[in-house]
Amino acid sequence: MPLEWCCCWRTRHHQYRPIGTPQQPSGFGARHVQTLLLFFGLTVAYALRVNLSVAIVAMVDRHAANKDFEEFDWDERTKSLILSSFFWGYVVTQIPAGQLAQRFGPKILLLLSVGICSALAVLTPVCANVGNAKAVIALRVIQGLSQGFIFPSTHTMLSRWAPASERGRLGTLSYAGAQFGTVLMLAISGVLASSSLGWPGIFYLSGAVGLIWSVAWFFYGCNSPSEYRGIAPEEREFIESSLGSQDHNRRIVTPWLAIFTSAPMIALTIAHSAHNWGFWTLLTEMPTYMKEVLEKDIKKNALLSSLPYLVMWMLSFVFSPISDFLINRNYLTRVAGRKLFNTIGLWIPMAALLGLAFVPKGSSDLAVVLLTLAVGINSATYLGFQVNHIDLAPNHAGTMMGITNCAANVMSIIAPLIVGEVITDASDPIQWRWVFYIAAGIYFFGNLTFLIFGKADIQSWNEPESPIPHSQTNANDSDTTRRASNPNHSD
Repeated sequence: MPLEWCCCWRTRHHQYRPIGTPQQPSGFGARHVQTLLLFFGLTVAYALRVNLSVAIVAMVDRHAANKDFEEFDWDERTKSLILSSFFWGYVVTQIPAGQLAQRFGPKILLLLSVGICSALAVLTPVCANVGNAKAVIALRVIQGLSQGFIFPSTHTMLSRWAPASERGRLGTLSYAGAQFGTVLMLAISGVLASSSLGWPGIFYLSGAVGLIWSVAWFFYGCNSPSEYRGIAPEEREFIESSLGSQDHNRRIVTPWLAIFTSAPMIALTIAHSAHNWGFWTLLTEMPTYMKEVLEKDIKKNALLSSLPYLVMWMLSFVFSPISDFLINRNYLTRVAGRKLFNTIGLWIPMAALLGLAFVPKGSSDLAVVLLTLAVGINSATYLGFQVNHIDLAPNHAGTMMGITNCAANVMSIIAPLIVGEVITDASDPIQWRWVFYIAAGIYFFGNLTFLIFGKADIQSWNEPESPIPHSQTNANDSDTTRRASNPNHSD
């Protein structure tokens, strides 16, 4: 065997590869195509989630928008139930989604998830008119069930397509679609509700765009570089040498006990849950806060409600290259980078929420600034807990995302319900103060746990250990074993 080649043992199969890491291909590649598709897929997914947040303002008050459409007599508790019902179904499919994405590939799951949810969005006005609140709740539960596959499938896609050196950048670009969808939906919902389409137009438009994306994904989405016919050989080699070539057709045994008892995984779950509490409290309740406390009409309400998510989307593209630069140039270790950006993304919003709690009712400009800060800076968490699953165990990233997202979205169910109990008079800023106190306290605890117990190195349970055959034993055993434990290592 030539001296310039080394034996690299993988626990599932043998392969030989040259010493060193292949050079990063220049230009726009297949991995960027998949990333953009994921970006627009999450754009649609979040538009379908948040469309009801603004629409419900018009649905319960016809004078707030086009008066020609039906008005529903829903009190604050009923509204909170409707807004939280999406997550009742959403948490159920999270863990199975990770396993299914790993076994059958994420492409088909994303296709069915977005396609079904989009079709149901188009049916929302009919369900509301025929079955009132109960029908809307049932429909939102089913939409939640379908969307439960999205994040685990997206993480599985990234674990197969995003090289370690580009993980922060490609992961941020993919998940930035969530904020882009939020911005678009919140910004145009008020205009649609006041137009001739009325509040039903919000659901028709978001559903139609989702169906269009599903068609594009069917033709251009792909499970992994090895299945992508148009990928350049050097790009495929670059991706697979960074991640470690894997046989995606072979079933991987999930180390459930190791995952559930891992301190870094527990810390990651707590950080994810804390983030979701604050994020979804603001997302679902901000339009109501804008209308009742800041006294904004529905058009200004929608535009101002979208502003924090526009800033969040924009800042994600600022934080991402900074994170990659600091980590790739070894100014920060990967774990220090994850903890730094997670702290920026949770503790600065915590301070903003505490400030928001003391804003008097007439100071709408200051309230908008603090809300924008609380939500916008939150994008730093994309470089914190959001990609930490892949850091810890790329082979199980989809399943791990399913676990943490399941726990986190229990918070998404509870948070609007807690708001419904706390807020008996939506125009009272003192009652809203307690909502902000609770979210700030949860942000503090979640990040503190991540700082203490979080890690960013590949865990021993990423792959089950296998004995090395005698034929592979040589003087380089210690070196090859070291390489196996760290697929991202390069000489």
